[in-house]
Amino acid sequence: MKLRRGALRAALALMLLPLLTPAGAVEPISLGLAIAGAAASALTGFISYPRLYCYFRECCLHRHDRRAAAALQENLDKKLFGQHLVSKVVVKAVRGFLNNTNAKKPLALSLHGWTGTGKNFVSKIVAESIYKKGLQSKYVHQFVATLHFPHAHSINLYKDQLQSWIRGNVSICPRSLFIFDEMDKMHAGLIDSIKPFLDYYELLDGVSYRQAIFIFLSNAGAEKITEVALDFWRNGRTREEIQLTDIQNALSVSVFNNKNSGFWHSTLIDRNLIDYFIPFLPLEYKHVKMCVRVEVESRGYTVDEDIVSRIADEMTYFPREERIYSDKGCKTVDAKLDYYYD
Repeated sequence: MKLRRGALRAALALMLLPLLTPAGAVEPISLGLAIAGAAASALTGFISYPRLYCYFRECCLHRHDRRAAAALQENLDKKLFGQHLVSKVVVKAVRGFLNNTNAKKPLALSLHGWTGTGKNFVSKIVAESIYKKGLQSKYVHQFVATLHFPHAHSINLYKDQLQSWIRGNVSICPRSLFIFDEMDKMHAGLIDSIKPFLDYYELLDGVSYRQAIFIFLSNAGAEKITEVALDFWRNGRTREEIQLTDIQNALSVSVFNNKNSGFWHSTLIDRNLIDYFIPFLPLEYKHVKMCVRVEVESRGYTVDEDIVSRIADEMTYFPREERIYSDKGCKTVDAKLDYYYD
């Protein structure tokens, strides 16, 4: 720290020199060049320390691995409701991967469930935990099937572009994060074009992909997830009793055989390159109320339990008679709040 302070003092002293030197004592241009060169040298030494440099500019893996894992745990605990499997598996998978100095392959997570259950929210939290700028980080890359890959006749072009984008960005930052949304709308075979990057290769054309993270989001498999949840309910068991082993294998098979999954007969599944298929369970009435409370607080309002209940009651639930699960999760909570708070 003494060295850094000394360098800063030297740079400031050189900047102030013209104010302290009598006019005409030194030829102006030479003095300017000397000051510029010395100041640049001093400041270069000052900002060459990684922590300080990363304070001013975003760096690849902005946070230390342990700090990222701790931030992920804290954010999921505070902000994610009704998804005990997701919290447990995502934290364990990401923390273990970040702390593994000799990973054999990139981390690949596939998130499945109905709209509004938290898939995009969790991918956002993962990005924010690793990078201060979250989804806005230049090291986080988000693809939406209907936006980035809309035309079936351009599938070969998309494959080339996608491979080039991943290769180029991992070359710049090994800890790059790639998020693929709307996998159920992805053209069959497109996702297989990134299979080499997810496999157990030490190097591909001189580039290692073993520190990268891939997250896939999809509605595919939601029916199977709901089926398991309803079976537990009919048998008098709570959704909190559901374990990953109760659903993961059936989920991966369902996604593999679903022509609209983006993973239809995918080599990524066939070669076991997806590390975790993570189910997002349908949300209950109490979870919707939790979402409402958090959104109200985020807007700076005092929570009114009457309004919270009214908004939760306005949501539609299934099965129709029992009204157990919200069919849109928390998706429309934000819009409904606009009606009560203008």
